[in-house]
Amino acid sequence: MLKQHLQQKLLQKLSPQQIQFIKLLQVPTVALDTRIKEELEENPALEDPSLMIAEEPKSEYDDLNDTPDDFDASAKEENTDEFNVDDYLQDDNVNDYSTSYNNDDDEEKKETPIAIESTFFESLQEQLDLVPLSDQDFIIGKQIIGSLDDDGYLRRPITSMIDDLAFSQNAMVEEEDVLEMLKVIQSFDPPGIAARDLQECLTLQLKRKDPANPIIQKAIIIVENYLDEFTRKHYDKLEKALGLNSEDLKEIIAEILRLNPKPGDSNQVTTKQLQVIPDFHVSNNDGTLILTLNSKNAPELRVSRSYIDMFDHYDKAAQKDKKLKEAVQFVKQKLDSAKWFIDAIKQRQQTLLKTMNAIMQYQYEYLLTGDERKMRPMILKDIADKIDMDISTVSRVANSKYVQTEFGTFLLKSFFSEAIQTESGEEVSNKEVKKILEDCIGNEDKRKPLADEKLTEILKEQGYNIARRTVAKYREQMNIPVARLRKEL
Repeated sequence: MLKQHLQQKLLQKLSPQQIQFIKLLQVPTVALDTRIKEELEENPALEDPSLMIAEEPKSEYDDLNDTPDDFDASAKEENTDEFNVDDYLQDDNVNDYSTSYNNDDDEEKKETPIAIESTFFESLQEQLDLVPLSDQDFIIGKQIIGSLDDDGYLRRPITSMIDDLAFSQNAMVEEEDVLEMLKVIQSFDPPGIAARDLQECLTLQLKRKDPANPIIQKAIIIVENYLDEFTRKHYDKLEKALGLNSEDLKEIIAEILRLNPKPGDSNQVTTKQLQVIPDFHVSNNDGTLILTLNSKNAPELRVSRSYIDMFDHYDKAAQKDKKLKEAVQFVKQKLDSAKWFIDAIKQRQQTLLKTMNAIMQYQYEYLLTGDERKMRPMILKDIADKIDMDISTVSRVANSKYVQTEFGTFLLKSFFSEAIQTESGEEVSNKEVKKILEDCIGNEDKRKPLADEKLTEILKEQGYNIARRTVAKYREQMNIPVARLRKEL
């Protein structure tokens, strides 16, 4: 039998304003402008004065310090605490946190010329158009080009392309026809295009070079028959198999390394690159660090005066029918939404500055010198406790924001690191250990690279008592291969 009962629960839920702030906080500067434009399109009660086509006539409400008494009186008569437009009649940039904004107006106004170039696939199609072909071969050629990956490889099976031609082009072709046209496409530029694997790609490029050159001849033999030994750097096996000395093998390897393993990437037009725009700038002024926030993070937003007047007019109407009430409700909703968005933007500015300032103070010595050995161990909780905010808030700032320094542009997350205790009991950042490893590997004899065991011994001699597996982990995090793969002749 179904029983009904009442139960009380205490739940914590984020308000719509809090959700909006959280979403804005994790948006990087490069995407903030797009987010603001979306809000401006959705909410007509929100305005950006910098985007206004013509300057609006100066209103009696344009100066907060000169607000008319009758407006204040009418606002008091309404006696509503849900919405107060008084703070948003201006395009002031209220900032409770002491800092400055970069004035990049001159740079932003400069127009960047757009280079008009052929894409990778268009270039291949243009070369195909110049080859005298039958209608069927031309269709097969287009199918092959359309089946290439962005890096220039043909990874689609020949049988699948034959099926595509039959169903989409009503062209009944044989495997030999496709393979014959594949050879034609492989003769196009850039060399190595339309290869089905790395071995074929490198071979195609080598066969375009001087066939009488003995270095090229040996390089072809290595790629065709000993590619696995080559990639694993088993040079002693190559010397023995081909009867070569170290100097000859060195020349052959240098020739192979000059080849392009991804010929499709030679045309950068089709490659999507993420543009990094720093959210902060840290400069050194005679030993004093100065923090500034990118001006794009401080947009000039305000509530539309026409919507304010409209709301005031509707709200004071003597008689309100259903349609008028709906109009009042709509305008009120848009005004509230505009106020919340402006609030969220300003709160975002203050949170960004507060968090970055705490990070700058924590890593002051590193930001002054750029020496990674002076980076202090720091975790999210350290900054959260310093600014009295939640760890999740600090994480949202650190994971998506960049700072430009005199030593480069860095993701804030890179300033956080674990602590390692030295033999003297001092806690240092693992960044310091990684820097030592990088220096050791950079200065090693490439003919006899340092193994992880040797690197562990070097660190122990300098007072860093860490395990070999930890050294291997740090080496992998820095994308440094094992000793055998770092070997050179």
